[in-house]
Amino acid sequence: MSVARCPASGGELIQGWILGSEKLISCPVDWYSTVEVREGTPLADERPLARAMLKALLARWGYPPTFSQALRIEIDSTIPLAKGMASSTADIAATAVATAHHLGHSLSESELAAQCVALEPTDSTLFRALTLFDHHHAQTQIACAAAPHFDLLVLESPLQLRTADYHRLPRRAALKANAGVMQRAWEKVQSACTRTDASLLGEAATLSAVASQTLLPKPAFAALLALVESCGLYGLTVAHSGSVVGLMLDRRYHDVDYLHWALSQQKLAAHWPQRHLLASVAGGVQASA
Repeated sequence: MSVARCPASGGELIQGWILGSEKLISCPVDWYSTVEVREGTPLADERPLARAMLKALLARWGYPPTFSQALRIEIDSTIPLAKGMASSTADIAATAVATAHHLGHSLSESELAAQCVALEPTDSTLFRALTLFDHHHAQTQIACAAAPHFDLLVLESPLQLRTADYHRLPRRAALKANAGVMQRAWEKVQSACTRTDASLLGEAATLSAVASQTLLPKPAFAALLALVESCGLYGLTVAHSGSVVGLMLDRRYHDVDYLHWALSQQKLAAHWPQRHLLASVAGGVQASA
């Protein structure tokens, strides 16, 4: 029996047309999918992509297809589904690493990324460092220096959007139109990590969030930007292929209670009735036997 866990993402720090194609940097937060792989009969209600990952790895390592039926996958996760919080990436990446450990194999981060994108567009939460990632093909994996710490007040909408549905939208022209903005955002991310500057990271995320409005607009976005400005927050993240928004802050210095009050006063709570105060964390899949 082996266990692994992978963090959720509070939307993306940046996503758009960068270095010649669409890429992203996820925003890993302290909310995890924990997966156990052990001998046993498969559960009737298990998540299909997790089983697909297990089968793909068995094929990779030369096990007979029937061996899959002798392995049970159990997932413990409360990460909201289809909201843009990387719930699926967390499930399949943790499944992959737990499967590898259970069978005595190993997967590098690059190998894990390739396995994941073979199933679906994948978030970069599976990397330990903030990583500019080609989430369709895994051909670009550029790690940044250690990220500055911040907190994220995640605003959860009841609206759901499957990542696969978003990626079927005609987006290429709009993405390329914002390439200049996204290049600046990417440069700011690199500087923010080099200088350990959460404010600069927030500037990068906000640039990307504004650009995303042309593709998947968030309601009352101008009011959220005004709140960020008036409260001196670092910036905001959005799920570029989902519905959540994240307010970037430091809970030691920013008044979180006031933010809750302001969201209610401005009737923004109607769009995001659930909120989660989360800490940013290093990404990567953590395994234990």
